[in-house]
Amino acid sequence: MGTPLLRIEDVSVHFPVRKGLLQRQVAEVRAVEKVTLALQKGEAFGLVGESGCGKTTLARTVLRLIDPTEGEIWFDGQNITSLSGNALFPYRERVAAIFQDPFSSLNPRQKAGRILSEVLQVHRYKGDIRTRVEELLNICGLPPRFVDLYPHQMSGGQRQRVGIARALALEPELIVCDEAVSALDVSIQAQIINLLEDLRVKLNLTYLFIGHDLSVVRHLCDRVAVMYLGRVMETAGSEELFANPQHPYTRALIDAVPDPDPDPLAEATRAHSSLGGEIPSPLNPPSGCVFHTRCPIAMERCTAEIPPLESVTKAHEAACFATTPTTETTTTTNGR
Repeated sequence: MGTPLLRIEDVSVHFPVRKGLLQRQVAEVRAVEKVTLALQKGEAFGLVGESGCGKTTLARTVLRLIDPTEGEIWFDGQNITSLSGNALFPYRERVAAIFQDPFSSLNPRQKAGRILSEVLQVHRYKGDIRTRVEELLNICGLPPRFVDLYPHQMSGGQRQRVGIARALALEPELIVCDEAVSALDVSIQAQIINLLEDLRVKLNLTYLFIGHDLSVVRHLCDRVAVMYLGRVMETAGSEELFANPQHPYTRALIDAVPDPDPDPLAEATRAHSSLGGEIPSPLNPPSGCVFHTRCPIAMERCTAEIPPLESVTKAHEAACFATTPTTETTTTTNGR
């Protein structure tokens, strides 16, 4: 597949829990644990899982808003894990973010023109800023008059278009979309998804797309990784993952998606793979496979050993002892 644009190698993110006047560490939250992923240039890579599984923490680590506790992050062949201060400026020009809530992510006291021009000024854009701002609005389907509008004067979809325009301001190569359409109405979601697809082709963008809506992820993404309690459970091509899920957690997520069948009895009679129990706390994750406390096919081995992420078919990996790895490959890391 060639050299990946973004490579995440064994990244873990732990947050200390402190208590008392001396703020002594009494525990730690293991938000992300030993995650390895690779994103190829020009692809849309989906990251899915229940709330609290570590998706957004991993995204913020990629953006270098959070420092990884362990592991390395490589971007276009450069290790950006240890960069700080002004050394991060070139990286921040090539990586951008689109946030979930289009209202809270924009400054309510600034007009759209000021919001967009601020990015250009901070990074010392050499061209005409006013022209670039109007160009960004046009790319995202907004007329020039939006330069003088405040966020409260726009609809949710229009605000998100401004957020996308801000992400595009410095012509980035990678955009982290943190549930970029989940706060929008369904009809507006479709418009924003189509816009993201068009921009990816037109500008040769790479997306790390975080989402809860599996139908959106299936439509937009080329490959998908499934996370649970900070760990990657399965990775595969989008169509392969939804047609042939190997991990029981992935099957449960897919089964939970309503089937848009016109027959009213079809959904009621469809077999579902429901999960029992509660999601364990990342303060005290289970030993062995972190999913074994809710897994319907858990074995005794699952309580003591952590299943490695192994190839089960071509370009399809799962971390489950119940799957049968291919004889051609041994334990692998995602995308490498």
